[in-house]
Amino acid sequence: QVHLVESGGGWVRPGGSLRLSCAASGSISSIGTMAWYRQAPGNQRELVAAINSGGDKDYGDSVKGRFTISRDNTKNTVYLQMNSLKPEDTSFYLCNIVRFENSPWKTSYWGQGTQVTVSS
Repeated sequence: QVHLVESGGGWVRPGGSLRLSCAASGSISSIGTMAWYRQAPGNQRELVAAINSGGDKDYGDSVKGRFTISRDNTKNTVYLQMNSLKPEDTSFYLCNIVRFENSPWKTSYWGQGTQVTVSS
């Protein structure tokens, strides 16, 4: 079993910054891609940012240039630095990790999520 614990969400004014963290524990061998998604009420879940085991990063178009994803493999933690936040970034942010990527045993795990609210 894999347990993901997210932290760092909250309320911030437009233009502000927040840093999300997601720490994995449990059966955490063979972690591949680590990612952040978000889902606002009535909307589909969308990819915010992802980073694979080689350090390659991918970002959603709406956050490019403002958000930065990183990972610390020694701590099995993925981070999302969010700068220049906009009201439209308000959403429920979820951490996702994939184990045994590129194998028949590929498994995806989700955290419980953290709310980010951007408003004045």
